[in-house]
This record gives sequence, structure tokens and C-alpha cells, in this order.
Amino acid sequence: MSDWPNGWTDNDRDRDRYGRGGGHQSPDGPQVMPHVRRPGPSSVPPPPRPRGGGHDAYGPDPGYQQPDYDSGYSEGQVYRGSRNGPQGPQPPVPPDPYDRYDDEPRERNWPRRLGYATIALVLIMVIVATGTYFWADSKLRREVDLSAVEDRPEAGEGTNYLIVGSDSREGLSEEDQQELHTGSVGGQRTDTMILLHVGDNGNTMISLPRDSLVTIPEFTGSTSGDRIPASEGVKLNEAYSDEGPWLLVRTVEYNLDLRIDHYLEIGFGGFANVVDAVGGVEMCFDEPVQDENSGADFEAGCHNLDGAEALAFNRQRYQEAEGDLGRTRNQQEFLGTISDKMASMGTILNPFRLYPTLGAGLDSLLVDKDMSLWDLRTVFYAMRDAKQMNIPCLDYAVNWDENRVESLVEQLRNDEPVTVSDEVGDL
Repeated sequence: MSDWPNGWTDNDRDRDRYGRGGGHQSPDGPQVMPHVRRPGPSSVPPPPRPRGGGHDAYGPDPGYQQPDYDSGYSEGQVYRGSRNGPQGPQPPVPPDPYDRYDDEPRERNWPRRLGYATIALVLIMVIVATGTYFWADSKLRREVDLSAVEDRPEAGEGTNYLIVGSDSREGLSEEDQQELHTGSVGGQRTDTMILLHVGDNGNTMISLPRDSLVTIPEFTGSTSGDRIPASEGVKLNEAYSDEGPWLLVRTVEYNLDLRIDHYLEIGFGGFANVVDAVGGVEMCFDEPVQDENSGADFEAGCHNLDGAEALAFNRQRYQEAEGDLGRTRNQQEFLGTISDKMASMGTILNPFRLYPTLGAGLDSLLVDKDMSLWDLRTVFYAMRDAKQMNIPCLDYAVNWDENRVESLVEQLRNDEPVTVSDEVGDL
């Protein structure tokens, strides 16, 4: 019985074995793939037409409505899209901080830059001024205690400063003493005593001649501790020689019945150093000035006095027709001139002149414990335009005119304009 299907032969069997991976090496004959029918054009929707046109291979379609979409193609231009594009509203793009100067005209940036520069300059000036203030304040020698003065008068209107120029040789070498013609005398004396009144009705500088005959009130000796009785008809300078600043203040207050609010003192060396620091002081003389004792030797005309020359001019008196009263007038004129120069913009705005001037003055300036830098500034500004006068005297022996002195003190105490004459012997 045959195992093969009906009609199959052995050749058919071998062919089937090859086609199924059998052992015969002859290939199968061509196979016919079944044909699958594809749907026609009417069953598939046409692809969307390009956004840029209504044309395709078949020509324009007048009924075609172009959809709102982006094909993704460009013609060499940057396409940023619309904020309200097909994907809805987009978040705003933050501005680039580096583009702010590109968005604004360059000339509009100058006011801003100028403002920043002005603020920086002001800050620098404030820092420098603050540092200078604390530096200068630390150099003030507050060594005079006015609270130790006994029996003080009541305070009046305005502020009264006692300015003293002493013959202190502190810090001067023998060579300096020879150059400044100060000598080497021991002890302490005053060459200058000026009462400066600062008030709302004007400022007044009143010189108190050192040889003025006054009463030194009783006091307690700082060394002995003994009570020293009052002395009448002695020179004003003796009060300073005996007990220094505090007894001098007590003597002035006792004889004038006027309260002294602040005390300033400068020695020979400090005075000369300040003059040199400001670059000298110009003084003009109508006639030659010569004084062997002080070292003054100037021809008639204008001179820019250095420190040593300024000290010699302020100490000379023997060639003055008015003696000690003539010398005090010279001292007031010089103080007004040097104060004007120290307070000028040429000194204040020039650090190479300002700091040496402050250093020279503050190192040698002795003040009371309540003195501030603002008070010191007030003194120099007040001397620039103050009324200059001597204490009213009866004669050139500097005996005070008690009536006029009493009227003068009353005007100062009440801060009234000073009208009292200082002419010698004026009744």
C-alpha cells in the first residue's frame, strides 16, 4: 500500500523533501505570492497641503482650506513664532540684563553714571572727614580743668574764650631757642592774652596787656596747699607765673566779673610750626620794623613771614610808639590773618597742607577739658572778622579805665554790640 497521497510519485516526494529542507540540492521552482488588494484613493483622506501654497501635483484645489500649522521649514529667516500661536499663550521671556545698554541710547546712561560717581565721592569725603575728626580729636591736649576755678561769675550770653600765647620752650632744642630768639629762661610767662567773645551780635577780640595792674584773688597753692592771700596792684602776667592757667582764668574772671567758658594756650615752638605749616603769613609794614630783643628785622613793604619771623614780629614792642598796646594790636592783626589762611579752601582742600597744619597746631595746643573740635573751629572762624581792640586804658602804662571796662563787660555779658572806645585816655 502506498504511503503517499493520491497521485504523488517518488519525484514528487523528493521535491517536497527539498522544499522542506530535505537532502536534495536542486532548488525549488518559482513561488507565486498571493496578491493583496489595496484600498482605493477614495477610502484614504488626502494628506494636508503645504502651508505656503495651494498647489500639488494635481494643481490648485479651490475648495481646499489651509490648516493653521507650521511646516517646520523656513526660507533663511529666523522664525520666533507668535505668543498666541497654535500651542496657546506662551510665558513672557525675561529680559536679558546684559542687553540693557543695547536697548537704551548710550547718552542716556551718563546721568546714571554721574549719579553713581557723585554718591561714591560723597561717601569717600564722609569717610575721610570722619576719620580726620577722630584723629584730630585724639590729639587735643585737654589738660586745663576749669571746674577747679573758685568763685566763678554767672555765665552770660555768648561764649568767652581766653587765648594765651606762652613763652613755653617745651620741645625746643638749644638750636631752636637760638633761631627763635627765645632765650633759655626758666619758669613760665605769657606774651599774649586775648579775650575772644563770640555772640549773635558780632565777635570781639580784646587784648589784655600782660603788664596790666590787677588784683590776684586769694587762692590755694597747688604745691604747698596753703591759702595764699590776695595781692593788689600786681601784673596780670604774675598770675600765670604763679599757678598757670587756672589761676590766670580766676584772676581775669575776678577783675572783669565775666565768666571764661574755654581756655586755649600755645607755646613758642607750636606757634612757629603752625605758621610754617600753612606756608607762611603775608604782612605789610608801612615803615621798617626792627627789634634786637625779639629778632625782628623787616624793611617797609610786604613780607611772607615764616615761623621764626612771625614769632619775632609778634614779640617785638620796643620800637612801637604805643609800647605794649602797640604790640597787642600787631598780635591781633596777625591772628586774624593766619586764621583767615587756615580756614581758607586752599588749606582745607589741600591734604598736604591741612594735615601738617592740624598736626603742628594740635601737638602744641593746650585746652580745657570741655573744649571740642567744633569749639576750636569756632575760634578760628570768629577771629577772621572779629572787632579788634585793647582793654580800655587810662595811659600807656596800661592802667585800666574802670568805668569803660565796666561798660564793655556789660555789653559782652548781654551779648550786645560793642560800642566802648579803646583809645588811651578817652573819657
